[in-house]
Amino acid sequence: MPTEDELFAAVDALLTGEPEMPPPAERARLREAAGITQARLAQVLQTTTQSVKNWEAGRSEPRPPRRQAYQRLLDGWSAQQPARPSATVPAALSGRPAPAVPSAPSSSPPVAEPTVRPAAMSRRPPAKKAAKPAATPADPRFPHGPLAVLDGDGNAYAVDGIVLDCPATTVVELVEWTLKESGLGAARLNRSGKDSDPLIVLTASAAVKLGLPERLEGREERRSLRLADDHPVVKQVAKAKWQLTQRGFGPWARIYRKAQGSARQCVQLAVLSWDALDARSWPGVADMAPVDIARVLGVYAQRVITPRGSTAVSGLELMTALRPPTRAVQENGTWVSGHNPGSLGSDQMDPAPPEAIAEHPVVVNSGWSGGFLNEEAYQWVRAPALLSDEECLLPYAVGLDLNTAFLAAAARLTVGLSAPDHFHRPMFNKKIPGSWLADLSHIDLDPRLPSPFTPDGTRPTGPTWYQTHTLAYAEELGHDVHPIEAYLRRETGAYLDPWHDRLKTAYVDTLADLGVTADLTDAEFLAAMEHHKQADPAMAAVLTAIKATVKGGIGKLRERPQGRTYRDGAPWPAMQRPTWRPDIRAAVISKARVNMHRKLANMVKLTGLYPLAVLSDCVVYPSPGASPLDFLPYAASGKPLMGGFRLGPTPGLAKLEGVQEMAWAVDLMEKGLNPARHIKGGDAVLDDGE
Repeated sequence: MPTEDELFAAVDALLTGEPEMPPPAERARLREAAGITQARLAQVLQTTTQSVKNWEAGRSEPRPPRRQAYQRLLDGWSAQQPARPSATVPAALSGRPAPAVPSAPSSSPPVAEPTVRPAAMSRRPPAKKAAKPAATPADPRFPHGPLAVLDGDGNAYAVDGIVLDCPATTVVELVEWTLKESGLGAARLNRSGKDSDPLIVLTASAAVKLGLPERLEGREERRSLRLADDHPVVKQVAKAKWQLTQRGFGPWARIYRKAQGSARQCVQLAVLSWDALDARSWPGVADMAPVDIARVLGVYAQRVITPRGSTAVSGLELMTALRPPTRAVQENGTWVSGHNPGSLGSDQMDPAPPEAIAEHPVVVNSGWSGGFLNEEAYQWVRAPALLSDEECLLPYAVGLDLNTAFLAAAARLTVGLSAPDHFHRPMFNKKIPGSWLADLSHIDLDPRLPSPFTPDGTRPTGPTWYQTHTLAYAEELGHDVHPIEAYLRRETGAYLDPWHDRLKTAYVDTLADLGVTADLTDAEFLAAMEHHKQADPAMAAVLTAIKATVKGGIGKLRERPQGRTYRDGAPWPAMQRPTWRPDIRAAVISKARVNMHRKLANMVKLTGLYPLAVLSDCVVYPSPGASPLDFLPYAASGKPLMGGFRLGPTPGLAKLEGVQEMAWAVDLMEKGLNPARHIKGGDAVLDDGE
């Protein structure tokens, strides 16, 4: 039995109590509002990233002394970023009358009353499994979510089954209704950033009702993917004192007026019948019922970003939304706009000549002829003469695909944030991002593996420009590196960290919605992946869009000039933005290729197996069975061995890409074709980041 003193001490402790921690969702909101990643917070509190994830998911609580430090940090963030009031559930969803809403300040538009249509309005049955809610709580300024899909009857389908009545019959009326009455939009992803503009997706019938053509007509309109300047709708927009961005009224149009104070006045329109949703990135979505389109785009908006164009555009915009170029700073007692540390800034920066492309003004105007970085994804096939008899007698060729390999490579990736400086005969330093001219042709490696130094896997023939990760891997393999010259950046940082963290969470959560979770055994994982797309086509489309966002976002870092009229040396729009950074793209791809080679080399050590071919993040192995379980390395306990390829749902782990007969693979190799491109049973698209 406890003593009286012990009981009194316990009661005193209970009376005194510890400060109550904010709820898990609020912890995550405060951290994200401060622009801090989970990994950075874990580093400060000297714990693991998984522990921080557990605290923010409510799975566990911090213990002293970390609890006190964490509490102090949250209190500080809370003082800087006051807690948002709890979002109320719309009356139409709760079944209860909605409470009276106080009048909003002049900067907050009034909200339209939501109406819910009968379930029969949807041409598809509701999904069996609802998607997980967004990581951050709903913003009361935008009670109806980030977007809506408008049909020809005036029904605007928003997220969570909400259907709004939209009386607009013209584009101008639609813009004004969206800003003043719809309650659509999304909160900023960083406290120094901007709220996402509301998105209205137009079905074909809605487009026609608003005076738009169902399809872009005329040779010029189809070629430029925009309405002509003399189209009645374009004139109508201008007459109402609204403006279009430079890309005009196309599949993705932005209609705006200059902001009044802090209130933005901008609406995005996406026209489905003008192919706003590319079928490669959004498979089957354009043909879904409006309620299902709203669900797909709504989940993507909550987990990634409100779509702002193609998934490639959205991927690039997400980088800026998470790392805004400027922030508010005090100068002589006045708040002004200043540089946001860790961002790329707001000014365009010229690349070093070897980091650019042949058309770039830096190259053309300087007459540069010193070669270029060639950091691209693998396209390699082993020479058929190097196949052994034992390999040829194996019955199967099995393809493994790495989950979002470029996203995995972006994790904790240090990149340059300042302009490049030129150095001659520098000492190599693997911690400095940049481009190095070095000769690796003397390095002799096993020809049954691709060279880690070239995209085609062949041995280098002389001095070539390499990104830092490629040279660092040469050192890791035990070779001396002596650069001839280099373009290096003095200011560095992990610019892509928040981008990686948000997309990784979106990818893992969406796979979990499809029944593919980290707690599955390898056999269960393979079975789940075989049928995951059929489990919920809507969530499968979200997953495809997330993967396309990763690939396209990296590719946009080196977007090339477009149009028949372009001439070498002339500037083009993409290169004039701060995010035109081919060196960052090269760093991601270099690290991804090095990661692939490291796994290939470890597989030789663990299993003695050599690959038949590699195509970017897909590798094909000869196998005694039709499953990866027949050749991947496992310990006696059944656990996968570290270092080689491992199965799993997170970025960087592998899944089954396809299985064919070994004779089929050998036949392709002898024809000079890549089995990794066709292992799935059709032509794969080269995932080179473009």
